[in-house]
Amino acid sequence: MRVLQRASALILRRGIATFQSRLCKSGSLFRVHPSVSKALAENKPVVALESTIITHGMPYPHNLSTAKQVEAFVRAEGATPATVGVIEGEVHVGLSSEELEHLALCKSSLKVSHRDLPYVMSKGLSGGTTVSATMIAAHRAGIPVFVTGGIGGVHRGGENSLDISADLTELGRTPIAVISAGVKSILDIGRTLEFLETQGVCVATYGASKNFPAFFSPQSGFTSPCQVGNPEEAAALIASTLSLDLQSGVLLAVPIPEEHAAAGQLIEEAIQAAVAEASAKGITGRDVTPFILQKVNELTEGKSLQANIALIYNNAKVGSQIACALSKQMTERKSRCQTHHHGKHSSDSDIVVIGGINVDFIAKGKTRTLHFGQTNPGSVCQSFGGVGRNIADSLSRLGRPPLFISATGADSHSEAVLNYCKHMNTSGVLRLEEQNTATYCAVITQSGELSLGLGDMDVHQQITEQYVSQFVKQLSSATLVCLDGNIPVSTIDYVCSIARKHNINVWYEPTDSEKASKPFLSDAWKSLSYSSPNLAELFTMNKTLGFPTPEVLPSSIEEVLSVAVALSRPLLEHIHCLVVTLGAGGVLVCGEHDAGSVNLQPRKQKRRRQLCAVHYPALTVTAEETMNVSGAGDSLAGALLTGILQRRDTDSCVRMGLLAARLSLASSHPIAPTLTSDSVDPNKVRQDWPKPSFMWIN
Repeated sequence: MRVLQRASALILRRGIATFQSRLCKSGSLFRVHPSVSKALAENKPVVALESTIITHGMPYPHNLSTAKQVEAFVRAEGATPATVGVIEGEVHVGLSSEELEHLALCKSSLKVSHRDLPYVMSKGLSGGTTVSATMIAAHRAGIPVFVTGGIGGVHRGGENSLDISADLTELGRTPIAVISAGVKSILDIGRTLEFLETQGVCVATYGASKNFPAFFSPQSGFTSPCQVGNPEEAAALIASTLSLDLQSGVLLAVPIPEEHAAAGQLIEEAIQAAVAEASAKGITGRDVTPFILQKVNELTEGKSLQANIALIYNNAKVGSQIACALSKQMTERKSRCQTHHHGKHSSDSDIVVIGGINVDFIAKGKTRTLHFGQTNPGSVCQSFGGVGRNIADSLSRLGRPPLFISATGADSHSEAVLNYCKHMNTSGVLRLEEQNTATYCAVITQSGELSLGLGDMDVHQQITEQYVSQFVKQLSSATLVCLDGNIPVSTIDYVCSIARKHNINVWYEPTDSEKASKPFLSDAWKSLSYSSPNLAELFTMNKTLGFPTPEVLPSSIEEVLSVAVALSRPLLEHIHCLVVTLGAGGVLVCGEHDAGSVNLQPRKQKRRRQLCAVHYPALTVTAEETMNVSGAGDSLAGALLTGILQRRDTDSCVRMGLLAARLSLASSHPIAPTLTSDSVDPNKVRQDWPKPSFMWIN
């Protein structure tokens, strides 16, 4: 079993982005707080905050109260705070109150810069992240705005010692906006600005002038090359930097409010005295800054600490306003871009598909029996799947491209799958920096039966009601909406409420027996028009509603059909039509009787009706021909839907689905690239069709 677990983990790791592009989840090195994750998924403003101010910048309890107050300022401006820290070897993007207090009280906390991250993580240590380390974590999480007090720079005498803060080089290679009160006044500000220019960092003063601030003082004697006057101008500068993909950051220098600036001469004298004492005591490197700040605080009798806190609060307020403006501008820009690039698709799409998008790895054994716990000979191929993606792909290839709404990571897998899906309307696919694109591995036997499936599908939980609500106009006017069982229950409920209000037909693809229950946990299922469960999923639906179900699945085809009809009957009180997939047993279509068959055409209104079922045997596909079992049901659904939308008769619709399923089974891709309208047209494909069997449903 341990060998199997290790092999499974290896398979999944091969399907996930590299360490550099991913934020790991449970048991891993980066953790994103749920509130931060939710805000990012909904494209809401988030502000990253560093934690050395907690661990090394101020004494307790000032450090804790200041950290909490800074977060409160961020929330008050309408953004979500994401304080970054390292706790027991894990980088946390967003801290709980308990975690903030832990860092504030921890006596062994380290000061964690870029270079220290690997060591601190490998040893399971805790610490406060500097500007450089916070930038790394924030960028990995997809947070473009980071607020701090002041950044590091070139130390006095740095032309000889080469003592230059990693904050500066990080600004030159990490595309994130850092909002600070300029450069700490204990540093060589002139050389720091020269170094930033060399690194290609855009530096701008926030406010009415170009005067570059010196932490405690609004003026340093130097000027910034740029100036922005308000949050909107600052956001536009950041957006331009990000859109150019320069891979360098922006430094926005915010002067401390005049009313809070301590007497400049007093603090400057204290700084000179502290610098001299640090030099006399041989204090160097990372220990210089905390020593000088503490000494200056003592010499100014707390006035520098008050000024420090005031500037941090002000930075938090200004930075949050900029983050909100940036979020608004990016949302508007994305909307304009989608209108420009997808205008034709969006206006023509009268179908909406909401569901999962995966990278699939299909492993097929070459022997009759697979032996767990050891390596089996076989073949492994990669393809692109996901139930929602498969159905949208099928519809697109058959001439009815839907608007596809889904979520992926912003990693190499999403690049690959979206490139593969260029023939589809993917304008509704949300890409998230802190998530992995969903991956799925199916191990199938030589005969084509599924032996084992493994999946990392967490990103599908980001297809939230809030995100989908952005497409309410398309949903409200759609001819048909298709949902797969991967999306959250709340999203399913939301779409069903829209469907009920606007009389929209909804097709529910259950995905698996566990997820089949989702619409049936409430009255949402009563708004469904179609569903295509297999027998196990049909069991789950009935069980969820409290209807009696057999204790074991039947074996013979006669028993299977009898049980399927019995289980379909209570659901047909509200659902227009059920397409029960029976694998090698074919398809059972249950619904309203019309001219000796089942009426598949969308209903105009609910009415009392006579029910019946028609069984269609499957088309023969040999074990040798079977390459992939992950997309046959989705191919059937997509082609059957196409037939319904083309207003074909029931026999033609089902036969289109069966032909598409056969193509899928014989392809290495879930949806065969050879799928076309002609390839599934029963009038153009030579095929001896077995006669379907008809039965009444009482």
